[in-house]
Amino acid sequence: MAGSVFDSPLFSRLFPTGEAGRLFTDTAEVRAMLLVEGTLAKVQGELGLIPQDSAFFIHRSAMEVQIDPAGLAEPTGQNGVNVPGLVAAFRKAMEAPEHAQYIHWGATSQDIIDTGLMLRLRSLLTLAEKDLKTCLAALAALAETHAETPMTARTYGQYATLTSFGAQAAEWGTPLLGLLKELPDLRASCLMVSLSGAAGTAGALGPQAVDIRAALAKGLNLRDPGQSWHTDRTPVLRIADWLVRSNIALGKIGEDLIAMAMSGIGEIDLGAGGSSSTMPQKQNPVMPSALSALSHQARGLLSTMQGAAIHKHQRDGAAWFTEWLTLPQIALGAASALTLAAKQLPLIAPRPDAMAQSVNVPLQLIHAEALSFALAAHMPRPDAQAATKALCQEANASQTPLSTLTARDYPQIDSALFDPATQLGTAPADARAFAAQVATLK
Repeated sequence: MAGSVFDSPLFSRLFPTGEAGRLFTDTAEVRAMLLVEGTLAKVQGELGLIPQDSAFFIHRSAMEVQIDPAGLAEPTGQNGVNVPGLVAAFRKAMEAPEHAQYIHWGATSQDIIDTGLMLRLRSLLTLAEKDLKTCLAALAALAETHAETPMTARTYGQYATLTSFGAQAAEWGTPLLGLLKELPDLRASCLMVSLSGAAGTAGALGPQAVDIRAALAKGLNLRDPGQSWHTDRTPVLRIADWLVRSNIALGKIGEDLIAMAMSGIGEIDLGAGGSSSTMPQKQNPVMPSALSALSHQARGLLSTMQGAAIHKHQRDGAAWFTEWLTLPQIALGAASALTLAAKQLPLIAPRPDAMAQSVNVPLQLIHAEALSFALAAHMPRPDAQAATKALCQEANASQTPLSTLTARDYPQIDSALFDPATQLGTAPADARAFAAQVATLK
């Protein structure tokens, strides 16, 4: 097995990452850092910190030079960061030492790495937003169409009361809708440049340090943090947390889909399933299982990353390295889950006939809660609960429908109580409200 399923040709269809996979490659990282170096030189030239002609040459070269990441392996292993090797390779590739000397003027490796990371995370969030909207559109369609399709709600794995499949779809989609609404603030507050120099003081940038940072932020269309965030990993943690919560929300959907497609339940058709090597009758819930697995992985990785956010002094190599080990996996895991969900959710087809089998079970015990509240209109609540429990026990012992026993002992109770259509509560309204919210999305 490959070291990561996200880099594995063998597992590329089980855990696909889509376009996001290209953002977490060595080539993408090098290109992002070159873009930062080139933009930094450009703004420094405009502000007179380095010669204008050198700034122009560096900026243009940053967009044109090709640097092989493999050639940076040795200096990265030696230095613990890839920027010294990148700068050396960039200077050599320019073949203009009179201009190349101004590359990386006053910055530190972390400035270039973190700013380049933010550029890639910005693209990742754009891709995530697209997949989220696809998922929400599919769930909204299910919620609207099946707002009044009765199904059994289960708690602790057992029959509880009635709901509707549309409300179930809304339940799946509501966390995703919340995540989508968080994106504008997440982008505005967390996608920021880093330009603070060796120890966070920007000492080598001189009195124009603040202006240079602001200009770099504008040039890259990122936020100016107004300070150093070398050891404050809050921006990265918040983005990672958003990605993991996306994964968890999709993992919940995966778990429910597995349960609803189980043999003996079969309340949904997944539209796609995997085959067994020995059992021809099986259609395994492959994509839901992958969603669940990805959510398990994400939670563990986030815990590791949160621990790594505690940096000693003004830079901590071990903590930083730990972030590098975990953040790409978190990002690609979320991208994979969103890719899978965007494919799976439009394929889901509920099976109302199968749902009706649990809704219309002969003993009608699923209406017990409704009966207890109906009886509470005629007697104290504790007595109503005790009476209902006694009727349920008798129904089980005699295999007599609850409605029959209720009519015998409490003829004042309206028999419509046992009509599933009257026991959906707010489920239809909840489903339609969710669909209406999704309809307003741009």
